[in-house]
Amino acid sequence: MAYKGVLFDFSGTLLRIEPVTSWLRGALDETGITMTEEAFAHTARELDRAGALPGGSSPERLPDGLAELWRIRDRTAEHHRELYTALARQVPLPAEELYDTLYVRHKSPAAWAPYPDAADVLRGLRERGVATGVVSNIGWDLRPVLRAHGLAPLIDAYVLSYEHGIQKPDPRLFELACRELGLAPQDVLMVGDDRHADGGARALGCGYFPVDHLPAAERPDGLRPVLGLVD
Repeated sequence: MAYKGVLFDFSGTLLRIEPVTSWLRGALDETGITMTEEAFAHTARELDRAGALPGGSSPERLPDGLAELWRIRDRTAEHHRELYTALARQVPLPAEELYDTLYVRHKSPAAWAPYPDAADVLRGLRERGVATGVVSNIGWDLRPVLRAHGLAPLIDAYVLSYEHGIQKPDPRLFELACRELGLAPQDVLMVGDDRHADGGARALGCGYFPVDHLPAAERPDGLRPVLGLVD
């Protein structure tokens, strides 16, 4: 069927977070703190293993006491910051201020890169009269990132988990998004990289199109098939 609206996930779908090495280097540059190359490489590996970068790798092992916070991390901004700061604190850093600097950096436009076909696909949907929205499990306001990368004018609605206290795959989040677009669920396609969370839209009657969570350069045209699904 031809869909009248398309909802997109944010991280791993429209944009990709920078690598842990770039994330750590950016925080060091901002604070003026230095590390030896050996210490830098070791610290970056440990931060990655800890799952400390939101949008990056999941933790290899959740510390005792963090399992429940991990489960509800995107329901409030406070949960999100507490969880990811706790994960980062598993790794010794040369200065206390780096933990806050790292968390703040991951929310900056510089930390994110759009997938190569994101703008073209969003623009193509706009030209076809198809409504678009972003539905994200997230603990902070992603709108400034999309504005900085020129994508915000191509998005009609935003439904962010922390603003509603609901996380995907809860159908209520997708229901809110469909309502924002003014469309029935069966007329809406959800696009996302998480088969469990994003695929939850199917319980409401939406369509679902999966994409792979890959570095931006390795997925140049993963979103383009969406245009065929609305024609």
